[in-house]
Amino acid sequence: MAQSLHAIDPAVRNVIDAHIDALERKHDIRILYACESGSRGWGFASQDSDYDVRFIFVHRLSWYLQVRREAASREDVIILPVNGDLDINGWELNKALSLFKGGNSTYVEWMDSPVCYRKDPAFTPRMKKLIKRLHQPRQAYYHYLRMAQKNFKVFAESSKPTAKEFLYALRPLLSVKWVELGLGSVPMRFEAICEKIIESDTLQSSIDRLLALKRQANEKDTGTPDPRLVAFVHKELERLKHGTIEDYQVPDFSPLDQLLFDMVTRFEADRNK
Repeated sequence: MAQSLHAIDPAVRNVIDAHIDALERKHDIRILYACESGSRGWGFASQDSDYDVRFIFVHRLSWYLQVRREAASREDVIILPVNGDLDINGWELNKALSLFKGGNSTYVEWMDSPVCYRKDPAFTPRMKKLIKRLHQPRQAYYHYLRMAQKNFKVFAESSKPTAKEFLYALRPLLSVKWVELGLGSVPMRFEAICEKIIESDTLQSSIDRLLALKRQANEKDTGTPDPRLVAFVHKELERLKHGTIEDYQVPDFSPLDQLLFDMVTRFEADRNK
């Protein structure tokens, strides 16, 4: 079942692969990792959901050794114009690791995506090990709590609430609970989160019905979540806004420096072979 939830049409995959190859040639970069983010990675894409392709890349060594004015563009983000249902953009590795060090959970999700278009064997397994080793529960806790609060407010104030709006609040809410329980980094797959967090068969049945609606409908179609599910989210948000997370030891982030060094110098060495 999990495979079908995250399946990508082979023709679409070929187009995305071609874009990735073209980006490497145009910008003289190496793309270390590329994946689906958003609803296709979470497992509840609608019939008309975009393909949210996100990637991590490194420049040549000379790019890192240039003296730049502070305000000058460092080309640490590459964003392609949205083309139909293709939304493609990426972060340079130094930027990505800096954000990760600061507790960015978005990058952690990318690295756990069930849909990957590019996985450099020298980078991906190593990065995934570092994510487990350098998990920062407090940052993840507040990242997801703020997201849940913001998205639930959007849902609650909408004149025509959609299944998408509610799921965009429910997923981060369950992610907060995941971190609260000390389960480590939050997985990208929504159903994997539900399996650990949702204990009520009634609530799980309500979630299953909502997911089915989301997958069969279009992005802007309205949907009515079970009132018990809405009440659950509201109650948990009220409880969590007064909560906190226990102190933890700040990890040693020096392996990130070594990873950056190794990926850049390897790219440079490969050119000289």
